[in-house]
Amino acid sequence: MGKIATTKMSSKGQVVIPEEVRQALGLSAGSQFVVLGDGDVVILKKITPPLIEEFDEIIQAARQQAQAAGMKQSDIETAIKAQRAAR
Repeated sequence: MGKIATTKMSSKGQVVIPEEVRQALGLSAGSQFVVLGDGDVVILKKITPPLIEEFDEIIQAARQQAQAAGMKQSDIETAIKAQRAAR
């Protein structure tokens, strides 16, 4: 289990993440989170931008799937135009 600490919410809805937790998780000013609330549980999940290498893998996989499906560049351009027109 990770670090455990207590905190409280201010009148403005702000919550301080205790220093030992921030250090353990490598959090700094400007860190962004997804917030999930369910019943009496609040979860903060740090948003971590993907590495450029991960984008390369995603793009390569998408290209392989498109090729396997027989898609052409013109099919993609047509789909984009259709979606933009639908807005």
